[in-house]
Amino acid sequence: MKASIIGSLVLLSSTLPFNTFAEEVTEQPNIILIFADDAGYGDFGFQGSKVMQTPHLDDIAQQGVIFEQGYVSDATCGPSRAGLMTGKYQQRFGYEEINVPGFMSDNSALDGAEMGLPLDQLTMADYLKKQGYKTAMFGKWHLGSADRFHPLNRGFDEFLGFRGGDRSYFPYPDTTHSNINDIMYDKQLEKGMGNFEEREGYLTDILGDAAADFIERNQSDPFFIYLAFNAVHTPLESKPEDLKQFPHLTGKHQELAAMTLAMDRATGVVMDKLDALNLTDNTIVVFTNDNGGPSDKNASNNAPLAGTKSNHLEGGIRVPFIMSWPAKIKENQRYTYPVSTIDLLPTFVAAAGGLDTVTDTDGVDLVPYINGENTSRPHPVMYWKKETRAVIRDEDWKLIRYPDRPAELYNLASDTGEQHDLAAKHPERVRAMFKSLFDWELTLERPRWLLKRKFEKYDLDRMDKYREPATQ
Repeated sequence: MKASIIGSLVLLSSTLPFNTFAEEVTEQPNIILIFADDAGYGDFGFQGSKVMQTPHLDDIAQQGVIFEQGYVSDATCGPSRAGLMTGKYQQRFGYEEINVPGFMSDNSALDGAEMGLPLDQLTMADYLKKQGYKTAMFGKWHLGSADRFHPLNRGFDEFLGFRGGDRSYFPYPDTTHSNINDIMYDKQLEKGMGNFEEREGYLTDILGDAAADFIERNQSDPFFIYLAFNAVHTPLESKPEDLKQFPHLTGKHQELAAMTLAMDRATGVVMDKLDALNLTDNTIVVFTNDNGGPSDKNASNNAPLAGTKSNHLEGGIRVPFIMSWPAKIKENQRYTYPVSTIDLLPTFVAAAGGLDTVTDTDGVDLVPYINGENTSRPHPVMYWKKETRAVIRDEDWKLIRYPDRPAELYNLASDTGEQHDLAAKHPERVRAMFKSLFDWELTLERPRWLLKRKFEKYDLDRMDKYREPATQ
């Protein structure tokens, strides 16, 4: 049976359909975190897309809340996932750059052996496991390829996926099982790490089916699933029958639409399993993405934002972000204040009844904000940093610092597309925000790895290329 949480909860109005939690004794919720890879901000029905078909994700959004200003802690895959898993700014433990050896400078660990989430950092799976949860991770890990960084050593009971940054959506033939992007299938209580098992089928479907199977096997216990699709990251590979659903599209756009459809279908498999087992009401489901869409790579659309993956315009750091919990969160909501994926760890652990065990986080429990119990901003000030490039957001003011050009200042309340640089008009505000940014940087560790400088230019060139806000 699921463990009980004893405590006094705020009584909710009896007129609301989600007041079933207005009791002193309640079961721990199941938790499912669905994480996309390189998806565009505007590439979902719930975000206004008229091209992408995402009915199951749209249903999740309708059942709960859409965060209009949902952010990640970094504009690239690895650091973003480090912030997500730890609930804190990853720069605080030196995880500032991407953990892909070929991109790193010569004074970094080029073999990748030391590139991974530091072992002294607790993950959300660590916390939830201590609260009695069964834990599983399916999909892309990208937080270290060495065995000591393996998901089974970071709080997860089961793992089906790959440890690297990307791979084919179809099985590799004649695999030698030495590649970190080969599929691994591991259960902690069986043979341990290193059971390579390339499966027949399309990987997005395989991951959805694996998550549904885990739910079936663990329905009597509270469970936490981290379902980290590699969709819609390159390579652009899709099933022929999915491509046929978009005859009006061509090239990358058609591939992206087909891959997004497959990810939505796999999400539907998971949601249907919850419904079949009567688990939907007391399951927290979150869907979000690791960074902005790389429009030049996969034709992703970040409308109505400017910028893309790897830069600090809104299109690089603001992501689609939805949450449902029918028993606790009212449906059809839109939350307008900025929130972050670093909030998910404290939100999940609070729901599990163990928030007092989280002693080091930059995030907040989002539920009181969603339900109106706390009407203040979850984050009056937010930060991003990549080497000498950095951002500070102070309420609606956003300052972008560069290594080779003047800083820019935007007011996002009136200029979401970041088209009107106000730095020259507000020099005192620029100076004050620079000082606040410096003060924050003094609290950080030195970066564990450094990028090759040629990728700094690449990122800035991409930023300039996508300066204009995207349109649907």
